[in-house]
Amino acid sequence: MIGALIVGATRLVVGGQGVWVGCSPSDRQRIYFANHSSHLDTILVWAAMPPELRRRVRPVAAADYWGKGRLQRRISLGVLNAVLIDRQTRSSDPLGPLKTALAAGDSLILFPEGTRGTGELPSRFKPGLYHLAKAFPEVELVPVFLDNLRRALPKGSLLPVPLSCVARFGAPLHLDEGEAKPAFLDRAREAVVALA
Repeated sequence: MIGALIVGATRLVVGGQGVWVGCSPSDRQRIYFANHSSHLDTILVWAAMPPELRRRVRPVAAADYWGKGRLQRRISLGVLNAVLIDRQTRSSDPLGPLKTALAAGDSLILFPEGTRGTGELPSRFKPGLYHLAKAFPEVELVPVFLDNLRRALPKGSLLPVPLSCVARFGAPLHLDEGEAKPAFLDRAREAVVALA
């Protein structure tokens, strides 16, 4: 019920519509990767999906923010079923929780920039997407461009401005055999930029 309220509020305030231009909603295992500019990013991607998909698509979130307070934990774990990653401690495999979720058959929502950007277009991607693509070659990688969220809820703002925001889903891609990490990350970023 809380999930339905969050989706409804998102659609009421910022639109929260999905435009599937390169693929259709599917129960295939996927990593949806998007530009990151607002705390509403995850909610917009999630709200743009059909309800049956939301049950198997888990957002990736920073434990130091989404795991620290009761409300954040309730939303991230109880409603969104997020995969929390610890950015504070050095781990032998920081992608371990994501790999566990993928091995269990779940799909993910990932923001490869690693933190919220301030520009309209995404900044350079961190290597996590490459390592996940290499470890799980059967998983489709779907680029997503989130339009207007940077203006609807800018960094440091507490209340969203009512603007029409859209999540555009592009054509899936895969890591090519022998493709170097920098080339793949540039190609993945360009796939998001092409949807702008």
